[in-house]
Amino acid sequence: MKSDNQLPPSIRISLRAAFSLLLLALLFSCHPAKTPQGDYTTAENDPLKARIYTLDNGLKVYMTTYKDAPRIQAYIAVKAGSKNDPADATGLAHYLEHMLFKGTDQYGTKDYAKEEVEINKIQDLYDQYRLLKDPQQRKEMYHRIDSISGKASTYAIANEYDKMAANMGSVGSNAYTSFEQTVYVEDIPSNQFDKFATLQAERFRKPVMRLFHTELEAVYEEKNRGLDNDNEKSWEAMFAGLFQKNTYGTQTTIGTIEHLKNPSLSKIRQYYDTWYVPNNMAICLSGDFDPDSLIKIIRTKFSGLKSKPVPPYTPAKEEPITSPVVKEVWGPNAEEVTLGYRFDGANTGQARMITLLAKILFNGKAGLIDLNLNQKQEVLGASAFSEILKDYSVLLIDGQPKKGQTLDQVKDLMLQQLEKIKNGDFPDWLPQAIVNNMKLEETKAYEENARRADAFVKAFTTGTDWTDYVSQTEKISHISKQQIIDFAKASFGQNYVIVYKRTGEDKNVQKVEKPHITPVEVNRNEQSPFVKNILAASVPEIKPRFIDYDKDIKKLKTDKGIPVLYHENTENKTFDLYYVIPIGSNQDKRIKLAVDYLNYLGSANYSPKQIQQEFYKLACSYSVFSSENETRVSLSGLSENFPKALALFEELLNDAKPDKDALDNLISDVLKKRQDDMLDKNTILYSGMINYAMFGSKSPFSNVIPEKELKEIKPEELSNLIKSFCAYQHHVLFYGSLSESEICDQLNKLHRSPARLNPVPTDNAFQFQDSKNDVYVVDYDMKQAEIILLSKSVKFNAAIYPEAVLYNEYFGGGMASIVFQDLRESKALAYSVYSGYRIGQRKDKNNYNLSYIGTQSDKLPEALTGLTDLLRDMPESQNVFKAAKESILQNLRTERISRSAILLSYDQSLKLGVDHDLRKDVFERIPKMNMDDVKKFQLDYIKNQKYTMLVLGKKENLDFKTLEKYGHVNYLGLKDLFGYDKEPGAEKLLN
Repeated sequence: MKSDNQLPPSIRISLRAAFSLLLLALLFSCHPAKTPQGDYTTAENDPLKARIYTLDNGLKVYMTTYKDAPRIQAYIAVKAGSKNDPADATGLAHYLEHMLFKGTDQYGTKDYAKEEVEINKIQDLYDQYRLLKDPQQRKEMYHRIDSISGKASTYAIANEYDKMAANMGSVGSNAYTSFEQTVYVEDIPSNQFDKFATLQAERFRKPVMRLFHTELEAVYEEKNRGLDNDNEKSWEAMFAGLFQKNTYGTQTTIGTIEHLKNPSLSKIRQYYDTWYVPNNMAICLSGDFDPDSLIKIIRTKFSGLKSKPVPPYTPAKEEPITSPVVKEVWGPNAEEVTLGYRFDGANTGQARMITLLAKILFNGKAGLIDLNLNQKQEVLGASAFSEILKDYSVLLIDGQPKKGQTLDQVKDLMLQQLEKIKNGDFPDWLPQAIVNNMKLEETKAYEENARRADAFVKAFTTGTDWTDYVSQTEKISHISKQQIIDFAKASFGQNYVIVYKRTGEDKNVQKVEKPHITPVEVNRNEQSPFVKNILAASVPEIKPRFIDYDKDIKKLKTDKGIPVLYHENTENKTFDLYYVIPIGSNQDKRIKLAVDYLNYLGSANYSPKQIQQEFYKLACSYSVFSSENETRVSLSGLSENFPKALALFEELLNDAKPDKDALDNLISDVLKKRQDDMLDKNTILYSGMINYAMFGSKSPFSNVIPEKELKEIKPEELSNLIKSFCAYQHHVLFYGSLSESEICDQLNKLHRSPARLNPVPTDNAFQFQDSKNDVYVVDYDMKQAEIILLSKSVKFNAAIYPEAVLYNEYFGGGMASIVFQDLRESKALAYSVYSGYRIGQRKDKNNYNLSYIGTQSDKLPEALTGLTDLLRDMPESQNVFKAAKESILQNLRTERISRSAILLSYDQSLKLGVDHDLRKDVFERIPKMNMDDVKKFQLDYIKNQKYTMLVLGKKENLDFKTLEKYGHVNYLGLKDLFGYDKEPGAEKLLN
């Protein structure tokens, strides 16, 4: 379960723009009519053709059918979040979200009558505990809570919800809490809906607050992760500045440390009773189903939930911001600065206006920030976006400084872009081009059930009528340039909040201290009657559909013999084109630099700015990506503009004009980014340390151009390198509505390549080193310790692929897995923990077993013991095994790889030396496999292997005596990982 923070607010406008804004308000008040259709309503011009039902008990049901795959994305939204938390118990909505996975009096328990007695004791003790001040009394009381919790757990069955979800074939079973919503997430096979509805109706009927103190410890861990996250701290500071009265800023979703230490189960129950009522909830569905059948099921299953009045929520009214509100945030990451402006909330003229304004500033191609700051290389990077919430909305602009640039200089550059809007200094065509691109983005977004269902969630939780929601883009299309100018003049002055994220030690951070917790029983081999009945219910079988690479892909060739893999788009008039060139940084370290350089170049006919604008006008976009072994050039957009977009792209690739100033700036930015990367813990751990463990000091990650050589590179070197991309042997992937002959004709006409393609240069591949029982430690200023155990295994072998899939699902694949149950549910050692056998991406690459746990530094000994014990001696549970097996089979029956993913799947199979869809092997083998197969795989590839341990944490807080038990401890400096030194004089946050 996750906590999902967001942003919001309002600003009073001056009288000089009142008339213009009055016109806007009148314009925006028009919307398509809501049309009743029997017992549901629809909206005109709705791309989702949604049905909206309201049951007798007030429960809202949103439905849209989309038959891309026999699955249903389901979100159950409660219109209550952290803004509804009591001021003396913040974080409560988030606690409750976690507890909704623990079961009811019908499941999650072996004997609820006995368990309830102990749970009531625990609730009373917590209510006493939160009032105590004396440390010794608190310690004694917590010991009593821990003791009774242990007894209560003997009656509980942990993770029964997760096991049921897995058995149904649910994907991404999760939930999130934000300011004004708590949303429960499942993606299920269509044939499982009756079971799903039975489970959800029971889930919300009478949740039981069992296994509370271990789950609370997981929330502590989540809080500590937030304290180690500079972005979250900046986000909270921005909210606190924008909202000094509204709960958007006066409290956070995860809550204060003080409230985390002093929870109240009775208050959580009160929150549930107040807000979790059907007239304050919505079921949001998108997928392959018959609406008439589903609504009957929903009416039957959910009619037992009783409605009752929901307390009105009156948001605190903010005073106008009349001068900049300045906030500072400190932490180890690179510096950046963020500006925030507050506006009216969802479904208002101001919210629609800032949605458009954010795109005028930044749209990834032709916005003012895109062209004036990013492409001109005035800053290291900058962006803008709007955040629309119910009570208020926010426009945010953020930027990262170049070397030698101050945050205030970045701020001034960003403010200059707002001045340009006030002065009308943006193209007349830009607003309409933004609308066209928004429509394209919507078309692509609605190819995903998750995005379709999420639209319902946003409409419901912001209180936006669906007819208004679907007409937002149309209303934005009627905003004139003069209205934009008038609004900007009235709205952007000294009325902002500015957050300076500075690099340095955060002296105000407190850690949530570790309480003593005795591991609780998880009873993984038990099963409640409710679960048995759910699992025993039969459902219609869905037959799997695997890709037939010979039938689903047309293998074409251009006149020059370049292979073209083709799959037709019959859904809409869009396209995706890829040039796949098998050369990367292993062949030439300059390729990554050349790819980045391309973004700043023009051609003989177009300046760099004009190139970006022309693509945006066409509602098309390009990207170039490079890795160790491959460069992938891609183009996507509207089919009707494909010839123009391809011609423009080919001109850029083959006629890119070298620009020395652009290269000098790029090299400076690359060097600055290298320094910034050395401050980022995710880059250090997941790129630097993992590569070091796999390859040693010479790794693909550290394979960068030395600074001296970098500064000697000539502009023509890179422009010639770009022009050479398609001179090498390569192939084309095309998914679109153009016919086979049309795409070949266009490629023959426009794709520039020599008659004889160059052979691919030798791949100077890095050699995987054998795993040893070594411990590598990097010192980093953080509250948690993050640990990875890595073990090199064999190279790709299709014969063991099905066993690997089953092992992963059973052992470490999700919330029903052994690892999650043991280390989080039973022992409360981590918020995030996982383990998996990772398949190499090419047939010549090794597989790896990777296990991760992030934990408080003072839990390091217990965490390492718990994780390594599981790797050595995997627990057996037939219930978990059956759930894992059924989850895989249900997913394979209902998963559909479609669109351009068919081509990418084939491309990946070729890299593995496989000529068919590997999922078919899994589906055929899994039914015949038993627990002994998983045990054998674990014995052969996991149990007796040597593991390299990676530890990222603050050195002074790490237990080195414990680490030495696992191998020789090696301290790594940043140069060991990155291949270059930290700049002299930089902050000494890392050793």
